[in-house]
Formats: sequence, structure tokens, C-alpha cells
Amino acid sequence: MESKSECVPASMKTKTLMSALKSKYADKSWNETMQLVRRCMDKTKGDGRICEPITKCLEKINEALNASSLTGMVSRLEMIAKQRGLGSHLSPTETVCYLTADLFYIEVVLLPGGRVEDVRAAHRGEAPVSSPSLLQLLRMKKFQEFSLKLDDLVAFYNIQGDCDVKAKIYSALRHLETDLFKISHLPRSLRESDLHVDLIMNGRIGNVQPGRDGTPMTVEYYIRPLDVLTGLSDTGDVSGGRIALVMVGNSDASHRLQIESLISSPPQVDLLGFPVFQPLTDSCSELLPATFLLKLQPPLPMLSSFIEKVGTITDGVMSEKDLQMEPLPQLLIKHNSQISWTDGIQFVVPLPASEYHSYVFPGAEWGRESWKGALIHTVPFHHPGHVPALLDVLRHQSAINVLLESCFSDHTHHIDSGLQYDLRCEVLPESDHCLSVTFSLDESNHLAVLQVTVTDAHQMSCRLMMPDFVDHKLDDYISRVLMRCMSIPITMRAIRKKVSPLTTRAKPVPEPDLSTAMEITSAPRSCESAPEIPHEAVQEERTASSSPGYYLMSVSSPVADNANANTDAVANPSPCASLAVYSHWVTSGLPAELL
Repeated sequence: MESKSECVPASMKTKTLMSALKSKYADKSWNETMQLVRRCMDKTKGDGRICEPITKCLEKINEALNASSLTGMVSRLEMIAKQRGLGSHLSPTETVCYLTADLFYIEVVLLPGGRVEDVRAAHRGEAPVSSPSLLQLLRMKKFQEFSLKLDDLVAFYNIQGDCDVKAKIYSALRHLETDLFKISHLPRSLRESDLHVDLIMNGRIGNVQPGRDGTPMTVEYYIRPLDVLTGLSDTGDVSGGRIALVMVGNSDASHRLQIESLISSPPQVDLLGFPVFQPLTDSCSELLPATFLLKLQPPLPMLSSFIEKVGTITDGVMSEKDLQMEPLPQLLIKHNSQISWTDGIQFVVPLPASEYHSYVFPGAEWGRESWKGALIHTVPFHHPGHVPALLDVLRHQSAINVLLESCFSDHTHHIDSGLQYDLRCEVLPESDHCLSVTFSLDESNHLAVLQVTVTDAHQMSCRLMMPDFVDHKLDDYISRVLMRCMSIPITMRAIRKKVSPLTTRAKPVPEPDLSTAMEITSAPRSCESAPEIPHEAVQEERTASSSPGYYLMSVSSPVADNANANTDAVANPSPCASLAVYSHWVTSGLPAELL
């Protein structure tokens, strides 16, 4: 027969234990009680669910205390380590607290009173290095932020395998970073007058920032013109554009990863200005159950055809398997706003001078297979020579996305709402890099079509098709406007201003003056609210007659100071790297933008 105590539920036992603890140690100080609970937790075995109330109790005690003593600071650090799955111990002198993992550890050098003298991070095989950011967080007693930093470190080393395998994968990542830096410092021609923007948009590896405090290397690979105008490009802050974190990830299949640098010092370059890589042999590489990753922030909605290009570049490391495909505009809307995608959704885009455009996206047309895509979070690869070509694909896709997002707004109406608009447009898909905008001007009963072809992030062409109206020089002007503002509504506004006065005339449109300034607005261009453009961010002088919210920007292409530019390299900043093992690219029928 079971004893009476065995019939008591576990929850009742826990309450009894807690009551006994409270009564027995009622006269003890909080510090003594906390130390006792911590020792009990360290020794507890068996069902972890029984310890859950005690764990929560200890966490509340730690949060309530100000960590104003050496014991209090050590206890707080040990609690953070336990929450993040790290080990912890004190040095024999009890002046250094170590937070340990398989591939790294953190040294917290303590002073009497719980003050922190230094925080050093050490990776396996490397000497400890002081971490100013971690030190500042602990000195300010921002324990939550410090804990999140440790969480980032743990995620960075989240690799399967034993310690030796993890160490080899981490070493491969370090050598990859070295090679990426070498590629980024190769000479090249300048395309933009803003050096920071030129580095982001045209650099072979974009704007590379080394990892700090265990955080991964970052690559800023695309920035919108609106971000440039608002001055984000001058700060060098990668948050102004789209970035990719260079990391490693687990893989079901083994891949040959480098265990040393594949680029000689100084680098030898080929006819395209790219480095010559050492072949992946047994002496400089090893088969490991991992791949390198470009972790995209924010994740990028990508067309299926572009996903196929990525797979071709990386020899099939990335595929469309298990990806949920949806129309690209639907992905962009879902990713950037709370608006739901419906058939024939219409956006109302406000422009200066109380001008309003409507943009309709017919759901049936955008449901074509060629315009379906998936939200991509990571891009796997296994060779540094893949990165320049991958960035070209990411930039190309980003350019298409930015153009579509410029037609979105938080204002949506039903098509038959009867509202009056200055311009009604229907946006239709063509090929996977071409779309059209159908519209009608107030002065004309005929429809007109603007066809936009995005060859890559640097080459876009527009063709305006109207009845009995052909002017290729106007097409060139419109193309320049689009490339400078990356906004379909602003481009349509420029077309309306140029064409409307001439629709009743029989003579052709005169050649536009490319030195004429283009009006651009800070009105929202996507589902995100765009910040107001400051005066100092505008490169051209603002005319006295401009209305509030209008700004001037030259549509003529900026000319970099070639006297100060290194012109040893060819103009193409990011062709595919020349790799003997990837020479099949030349004959594989890849699009010209990847060669």
C-alpha cells in the first residue's frame, strides 16, 4: 500500500518546501537566503520541473538586488550564465568570474564592492581581448543587455559537432573573413561621387565591417536613395541599408571549406581585376558538416528565378525545396505592413501639392509563376569567390523590391470607391525583371504604358508608349529620373509634368534638358513611414519657388573625381570571380550580369 506522503502531488510538495524555507530562514538576510537557494539549485538532481518555482524565485531575488557587493555581482553573472547555457566559475583569488562555452569564454575582472575593472572575450586559440561594449554594460548594470550580448555569442557558435569540429569550422570562418577583406581592398574604378554609397552599391564585397565582441562580420550591400538623402550614408552606420551577416551554419551534407587563406599576399589578380584563388585541395581545405552563410537583415523577398541563380552560383547549396512561394508584391506587403493582400489591391500614394496617385496590383496577373518568390533569411555558400556574384543578385532583387514598394502606402481603398486621383495607374508584371505601368493622363482619352526593365541594380531602362507619340530621348530622361530616385510615383509625376502640356500638340516633344532639377518628395514610398528629408541632405540648391516638401536633385549622372580614383581595375566592379573549379560559369548560359 502506498504511503500517505507518496500520494501528495508534486505541486503540494513544492509549496510545503517553500513554506518550510520561509519559516526556517525568516530571520536570515536576503544575501544569505539567495546563496542557500543557489547552492541548492547547483546540487538538485532529478525532475527539473520541481526546481522551476525556485529558479523563478532566485531570478526575482537577483533582479531586486543592486549587485552592490562582490558576492552580489558574482551571483548575478552566474545566473546570467545559467540562463544562456554557459558554465561559470570564480578564479582562486575570487577576483575574476569566468563565463565559459566550448569555443569562447568571458573574463569579468572584479573589484571590491562589485565594481567591474575589465571584461575580456577570448575565442578558442586566441588571446583574450578587452571588450569596451560589454564592460560598459556591466558598469552601468544593464544586465539584460549584457545577457542579450551573450545570447548573440552563443548563437554565433551554434554549430553541431564535437569541440574539434567546431574549432575547425570557426577557423574556416576566420580565414573566409580574411579573404573577404582582401577582395574588398582591391583597386577599382569609382562610379558615385559619394564614396560611402559607391562602396555599398559598387564595391565587390559592399561595405565590410569587421566583427566585434564575438559579433559576426557585416556586409552592407544596398542602400536606397531616400536613405542617402536623409544623411544615413554619411554616418557609416550599417542600419541605413540592407546588410548581411557573415556566419556559419549546420549542413546535412559535408562541404569543402577553407582552413587557410585562399588569396596570396599581395593578391594576384586576373584580367577582370579579381584575385586568383588557390584551388581547394586537401592541404588548404577540409570536408566539414557546415556552410558559410549570408544572414540577411532584413530578410529579402526573392523571386524564384533569382533563387535559382543563387543555387547555380553556389553549385546547388541553396535550392527552392521547402520554400513557400507567393507573389512578390504579396511577400513585400506581408513583410513590411499589416495590410492584407487582396485581388486588385489599390494603394493611394500622396505627393506634394496635394497630388494623389492610385496604384492597382491585379492579383491574378501577379500570381504568375515567374513573379512568385519566397522570403529568404540566409544564403548558404562555401567559397569566398561566391560572395561578389551573390551580392550582385541580392542588389538586383533589392532594386526590384524598392521599385515595387514605392507604390505601396498605408492608404488603401477599394477600386470602386469613387475617389478622385491626379493619376490612376495599374502595375502589371512582364518578365522576371520587367514590369509595366498603365495610366491615362487627364488631357487624353488614350491609355499610355511605361515599361520598366531592371537589368541589374545599376542598369534600368524605361520606354514610354503612347498613341502617335515616340521620343527615345524622353525615354532616356525618364530612365535617368527612375535610377536617381528609385520611385515609380516620382517618376510618373515627372512624366505627367513633361507630357501633359504636350498631349494636345501635334509636334514631337523637345529634347529634355538633363540639367533641369527634379522635384522629389519625402512622402512615404513604402509601407514604412519615411522620415522628412532635411535641408542639408539635399545636394542641389532649393529654389525659392519650391513648395514645402519639394527638393531638388539633378537627374544627370554624378561624375566621380577620377583624378583621385584608382583606375587600375576595370569598370565592372563585381563580376564573378575567376575560379578554376567554377570555370563552367562561362559556358553555363548564366545571364550577363553574373559574368
